[in-house]
Amino acid sequence: MDRYRLRLAVRVRPDEPLTRRGPANHRHMRIGIDARFYGSLGKGLGRYTSELIAHLERIDQENDYLIFLREGNWNEYRPRNQRFRKVLAEYPWYSWREQLLYPRFLNRFRLDLVHFPHFNVPLFYRRPFVVTIHDLILLHFPTTRATTLGPLRFRLKYLFYRLAIRQAIARAKTVITVSQHTKKEIEGAFPFAKQKDITVTYEACSPRLLPTGDSGPIDLPVAALPQPFMLYVGNAYPHKNLEALLAAFRNFRESGHPEYHLVLVGSEDYFYRRLKTESASRGDDEQVIFFGRATDRALGQIYDRASFYVFPSLHEGFGLPPLEALCRGLPVASSNATCLPEILGRAALFFDPKKPETILSAMRRLAEEEHFREELRRRGFRRVRRYSWQDCAEKTRDIYEKAISMKDHVQR
Repeated sequence: MDRYRLRLAVRVRPDEPLTRRGPANHRHMRIGIDARFYGSLGKGLGRYTSELIAHLERIDQENDYLIFLREGNWNEYRPRNQRFRKVLAEYPWYSWREQLLYPRFLNRFRLDLVHFPHFNVPLFYRRPFVVTIHDLILLHFPTTRATTLGPLRFRLKYLFYRLAIRQAIARAKTVITVSQHTKKEIEGAFPFAKQKDITVTYEACSPRLLPTGDSGPIDLPVAALPQPFMLYVGNAYPHKNLEALLAAFRNFRESGHPEYHLVLVGSEDYFYRRLKTESASRGDDEQVIFFGRATDRALGQIYDRASFYVFPSLHEGFGLPPLEALCRGLPVASSNATCLPEILGRAALFFDPKKPETILSAMRRLAEEEHFREELRRRGFRRVRRYSWQDCAEKTRDIYEKAISMKDHVQR
């Protein structure tokens, strides 16, 4: 990005209205959204942030929004509502600059409210904010296998994360979370949170992944995938339990289904490279395909060509990947852990992720029972109608209004 555009990006005067104000007696809110995780840069958090902003743009013509981005995702967001303005905020996640310099930067804009869509709220930011806590996975899996850091540094990082989560919950006007299960987890881990305003706003399928009837050419990497195959989409963090998935898949092939392949879709990182090494050491090279990152178009095509989807996670805050598979009409076999039964209901075939034989049983049933696969497809299409990003955005806007009215009441 050229330097001239960078300078323009941050030159929003602290008290400058983004558009002409309405009647004098109408209270316009000036809201900041910390969108440094926006888009593909932030993986699941990026999907949540980008969909929330897109739908707020559609429903809110009254309030002013400043969307704080980094250079890496600056070009991914193009405002479509004149009340939304981009601002460059080049403060890396989980850094000392985020903690010490970002609060001073935010204070320049005299915001009525900031929405932090993750727990990494700067400890020294003292103006009103709401925070979204997606899950408490870090607190449940404090293991050095979940990091590239050494044991001592990881322990310090874990203690800081716990402090950051606790402080974010304690100081927030409202805590937003994405499932009833996560709300209960927050209240269990931090008993004082039972006195807080905690609101559940469910996520939903991205409109970009909904079936479109597109009969255009299949992307070459997708067309090259051997069929039949079962599918996993997501990252390879330890709580995703992908070692158990690989083990169950080997047993599945040996028990009468040598024709199947397993396709894993996710951006290559340290954890995927480690998994790929483990897979190769067991001779899975030809049967297990590490596709890497996929565009939304390619991902939709992969869903359409897969036989079924398997999600063996040990812990989730919402479980968006299997819901997106349902949106695309793919039968889903899912872990029965944490929030997943709440989100997927009767639309998935559940198994115990800690018992490999139950994962194998689910794979075999979906491979062998065509009638049951069709029944799950029908249930899936009904289930996904429960979830809407517009509903999420409307609830979130209501949360903003309530939080700001609380602040105004206190000031009076």
